[in-house]
Amino acid sequence: MKNILSKTFLRIPLLQKEIKQTQHQLLRRRLRIASEQLENNTREISLAVINDLEQIAHSHPQYHWIIIEILTTFVRKNTPYMPQEKVTSKLSTKIRIDIQAALTVIARRDANKDPANEQLDLSFTDMRGANLKGANLQQTNLYQANLAGANLYQANLAGAILSAANLEGANLYLANLEGAILSAANLEKANLSGANLHRASLYLASLHGAILNNAILDGANLRETKFSE
Repeated sequence: MKNILSKTFLRIPLLQKEIKQTQHQLLRRRLRIASEQLENNTREISLAVINDLEQIAHSHPQYHWIIIEILTTFVRKNTPYMPQEKVTSKLSTKIRIDIQAALTVIARRDANKDPANEQLDLSFTDMRGANLKGANLQQTNLYQANLAGANLYQANLAGAILSAANLEGANLYLANLEGAILSAANLEKANLSGANLHRASLYLASLHGAILNNAILDGANLRETKFSE
């Protein structure tokens, strides 16, 4: 009897390891299927998948970044950048509901779980009219992103790459843009009231009609910045 108990006890760690391996295999399969479903289903199914992915990220932190990359890839593939001359709609356009849902999950993620030396990539995207209120987009690559008319109230964009981005008419009230790169960005008619632009680069940026009440501009690079026509 003692020998049986001893052998059973010794097998417990092995069984636990096998259970964990099975769980990881099932989760990886679940993530693969979710990624495929995002590309090949209705928006209603996409919304359900996005919600499921967020729940997995919360309950299994080791998959946090994989899930965030699935969502950023989904956004990039479904909101391709359009050259300014081809944009004919109004500044504030209605963003697809599933794209907004993916952006919301990205924006409210626990950034402390982001791996070091990794960067969110939302470059070359058309996110006009997106609601990114309070979004954590610190250090995000938003190169040539179209964020015209977007709501970025109190968003954290510290150190973000916004070179050649279109932020025309965007709400950046109280946004943190410290150290952000806004070279050649279009900030015409943007609301930058109370925004923190400390040490931001606004080289060649256009701020025609922008609201800059109480904006922090100390240390900012304003070389060849255009403030008026």
